[in-house]
Amino acid sequence: MTLAGKTAVITGSNSGIGLGVARELAKAGANIVLNSYTDHKQDHALAEEIATNFNVDAKYVAADMSKADDCRRLIEEAGRCDILVNNAGIQHVAPIQDFPPEKWDAIIAVNLSSAFHTTAAAVEGMRANGWGRIVNIASAHGLTASPYKSAYVAAKHGIVGLSKTVALETARDPITCNAVCPGYVLTPLVEAQIPDTMKEYNMSREDVIKNVMLERQPSKEFATTEELGGTVVFLCSDAANQITGTTISVDGGWTAL
Repeated sequence: MTLAGKTAVITGSNSGIGLGVARELAKAGANIVLNSYTDHKQDHALAEEIATNFNVDAKYVAADMSKADDCRRLIEEAGRCDILVNNAGIQHVAPIQDFPPEKWDAIIAVNLSSAFHTTAAAVEGMRANGWGRIVNIASAHGLTASPYKSAYVAAKHGIVGLSKTVALETARDPITCNAVCPGYVLTPLVEAQIPDTMKEYNMSREDVIKNVMLERQPSKEFATTEELGGTVVFLCSDAANQITGTTISVDGGWTAL
């Protein structure tokens, strides 16, 4: 599944799932545009590392996915966008009556509206180039719900709907649009939560993972960023030419319940 000569733009990709996806796409030969809202030396160093390790072109573009103009500027500064992976996301947990309105606005902006803006900016270039792949990183929470996550669940359900709509609008073009719905993924952020959760519940690491963090994930195993990246690579391959407007769950059976 070679993606040589293609350029992939991945939002929110200086860590976690986004960085894992970027590395798998680079491994398949794609040139990479990393993104986050920061503009540190280490951000640009990540792009240099990917370029060196996978012998592809890679660069980092700082752009705040909570801002519409920045979302569209990212696509412009990428220069070319054959593959768009909308991954940027933030989270806040609270009962709806206590949910801060500013947190709702921020989550909807970053988790949902950013995908609208980047897609709107990228799709005509894909049409002009005669090929395109849009992969939106949704969540198991794009297909089901949990309490206290009203903004996140609403945004991820919205991402699934947006993916279907864009797929219909591009169905006669050589462009596909799909949503990947991860369950719990072992990222550095999740890994860092484990020691505190062990103390809170007075449990072993194994029990915290299986009985607390992965309570709703029947496999009782985390998905990995490499597995998410591999799923994205597949959706960008010729084998997935007729896969569009759908969701692929990478959740250990969560949404089968």
